[in-house]
Amino acid sequence: MKMTEEIRRPRGRRRAKRPYQKRRRAEQEQRTRQRITESAVELHGSVGPARTSISALARHAGVRRSTVYRHFPDELALFTACTTHWLAANPFPEISRWAEIADAGERLRRGLNELYAHYRRTEPMMTNVLRDEPTMPVLGKMLDGYRRYLTAARAVLLEGRQMQPSSRRYVDAAIAHALAFQTWRSLAIEGRLDDATIARLMCLLVAAIITDAELGGR
Repeated sequence: MKMTEEIRRPRGRRRAKRPYQKRRRAEQEQRTRQRITESAVELHGSVGPARTSISALARHAGVRRSTVYRHFPDELALFTACTTHWLAANPFPEISRWAEIADAGERLRRGLNELYAHYRRTEPMMTNVLRDEPTMPVLGKMLDGYRRYLTAARAVLLEGRQMQPSSRRYVDAAIAHALAFQTWRSLAIEGRLDDATIARLMCLLVAAIITDAELGGR
């Protein structure tokens, strides 16, 4: 009887180790996946998605190419993970807070200032992703959310403005132009203007269109 107990005890210990070993393996796999995701985000922000090969990503993450493919079998899986990770660290301003501002002019100024501050922080990534979109269809899917955000922002910033339908079209176009990353970048990076000045210029543009409409120009 004693011999039987002595033989069974090691087996029990081995069985007890299995859940722990499985948990450790799962944690290691999750850390590896996170490292690959973070490496991809860093490379996309520095050299751009189109110039980030799987080999370069594997080297940066310190893993094999096969490991990258095991975690991310296709572009969509990789870019979805990257986008989710990046957005968690770089959330866009909350449009709902802008909607609480009754005055349309102040609402526009606040919204543009907050959005431009976000563009300033994320300029390298935004520049690279928008530059590479024409050659990488998967980026179009990743940018769908951003474009829906701009559409919602435009609606909130246009709300409450009293004008004729024909004038409204021009104001809507001006606000859309003001919200675009390319507009901000041309003035901030190429024109070397600060964000508050750019927001003020865009507000003046919208105000000028409204004034022109009131005077019968539209």
